[in-house]
Amino acid sequence: MADKILQILPGAQKNIPLRDFTTYRIGGPAKYFFIAKTKEDLIAAAKAAKSLKLPIFILGGGSNLLISDKGFKGLVIKIDIYDVKLRDNKAVVGAGSSLTKLAYLLADNGLSGLEWAAGVPGTVGGAIYGNAQAFGTKICDAIESVEAVNIKTMELENFTEKQCLFSLKSSIFKKNTPRGTGKNLVIVSAILNFRKEDKATIKNKIEEFINYRKTNHPIDFPSAGSTFVNPEIKIKDKKMLEKYPELKGYNEKGIIPAGYLIAKAGLSGKKIGNAQISEKHSNFIINLGGAGAKDVSSLINLAQERVKNNFGILLVPEVQFVGF
Repeated sequence: MADKILQILPGAQKNIPLRDFTTYRIGGPAKYFFIAKTKEDLIAAAKAAKSLKLPIFILGGGSNLLISDKGFKGLVIKIDIYDVKLRDNKAVVGAGSSLTKLAYLLADNGLSGLEWAAGVPGTVGGAIYGNAQAFGTKICDAIESVEAVNIKTMELENFTEKQCLFSLKSSIFKKNTPRGTGKNLVIVSAILNFRKEDKATIKNKIEEFINYRKTNHPIDFPSAGSTFVNPEIKIKDKKMLEKYPELKGYNEKGIIPAGYLIAKAGLSGKKIGNAQISEKHSNFIINLGGAGAKDVSSLINLAQERVKNNFGILLVPEVQFVGF
């Protein structure tokens, strides 16, 4: 009876290590695991889980994610919907499509607007879910509409860019909203708008961003990407501004890099177990090899505590916690 889902959902698997599907290379087993290659697959899996009252977790590219060492005691549905169709200046893209591969495909077709995403390990669905951004550009800048499955009603719903309720590192798909549907929505595809530009110019931008990441990010070690959201806040405390003069420049921009705050709190290079706050970029917590979720979560808590004590700012994790 306990494994009935294996009987009613062809393709479902049992006790699959989730570390193999996360950029952190951390995570215990999924009790049940299923790969959805179409929206019909997703609906079938969601219906099967609902009939057996199994909790569901939707997995994309596995970035911005910390999965407990105990794993997930339900059904993990991995979204592998890869379809990409280019129509004039538009791209109709499956949620499981790689951001990096899409950026290069667009470049080959003279379409600009996603260069910033080259080198990002996530998927289009994950980027929309968390309104991913880099180098002053957000994924919402390209959105025309998003198609999602409501796993409560099992119906397809379409959302305009405005209806997605994009905000800092968030969207209607990530949070509970007045409509009460947010947590039930699973992105399956999107229509993105881009602009024509010279192919060489686009590829030069991509190379510039890739080189920046190689120079400034600890890409030689597994991580979830940025650990915390950069606070959109201004420091008014005069003594603090005298102690940390760089804050004046950040005040002008209206945003403070979380990595700066963590470094000034004296935590660059701090290790717990085999996890470390990167010395190269302090908003990255890296897996030195064999780190557990507890090691990473302990560093996250420590960074929040120290930054709160030093600056009066509570850092908000960008990383999603699963199974804790």
